[in-house]
Amino acid sequence: MQSRVLVVGCGSIGERHLRCFQRTGRAELVACENRAELLEKITHQYRVQGFSDYSAALEAERFDAVVICTPAHLHIPMALAGLRHGAAVFIEKPLSTRLEDVEELRREMQGCHPFVAVAYTYHCHPGIRGAREVLRSGVLGRPLQAAVVCGQHFPTYRPAYREIYYTRHETGGGAIQDMLTHLVNAIEWLIGPSTQVYCEAAHQFLEGVTVEDTVCASARNGDVLVNYTLNQFQPPNEATFLIHCENGSLKVEWHEQRYGVWPRGAGGWQYHPAPVPERDDLFVAQAHAFLDAMKGAPSDLCTVEEAVQTLKFNLAALESARTGLPVTIR
Repeated sequence: MQSRVLVVGCGSIGERHLRCFQRTGRAELVACENRAELLEKITHQYRVQGFSDYSAALEAERFDAVVICTPAHLHIPMALAGLRHGAAVFIEKPLSTRLEDVEELRREMQGCHPFVAVAYTYHCHPGIRGAREVLRSGVLGRPLQAAVVCGQHFPTYRPAYREIYYTRHETGGGAIQDMLTHLVNAIEWLIGPSTQVYCEAAHQFLEGVTVEDTVCASARNGDVLVNYTLNQFQPPNEATFLIHCENGSLKVEWHEQRYGVWPRGAGGWQYHPAPVPERDDLFVAQAHAFLDAMKGAPSDLCTVEEAVQTLKFNLAALESARTGLPVTIR
């Protein structure tokens, strides 16, 4: 029996979730979008029912799940409404732009049973998953240092960036909350939570916005030293993760669709395939994982508590970039 899934917010990422949940063949999709022209386009293109108002949709129909794809400051209030409706909830990243609403979400989750997760897609990436299995095996020993270098030409992938949430920190915009947050969440999933960050961030190139498009951050994840370097204007779409441990090194190369292990004493990288032929494939895998978890299957999707930890990093990085000082993450 198909699950009835309401996708709230049908901009670029909402449309992708709708399309990829539909591709699973396991869900009946319904769209919710307050822009009339976009709602008409989505309902016609994907042949789905549509609502222009979230509250009205929840009152009119019964949904098994709600996928929240609105600007980040609306995520928790809309997730609360979904939980009170009795639906499982999948929240786009980041969880929020503030910590003040987190306790109410925790309380609501304690009082109900629907599955809740946050859509940090690296939890479904075969390279990151492969690296995590190696780290958890203990063969490389304790992680000591990590580095992530990442970038893409943002206008190619989000041509409407000047007109959406990206333009303001208050709605989840800027490179820290939009792009760095994915990398931080992945590293935290691999080696543990961040405990301190010193961040330099600037608007270097992207036309039509003033938020940062370039970030260099130095962090501590407990005893592990971590560096992040990214921008949103370079031509290549590339991401490389390096983790150096007591007994060897790990590397994940998104753009090469592989991960590598170099044990101490070996003569080179031992590569393993990590194929993601199309970007949608990652989101289809994520949709399958969410639908499985709704029915009680074990899940590696990002939990709310993991997303809260990454939210704390986001806010600390923004504060550090603003003040020029390192910030401790408590």
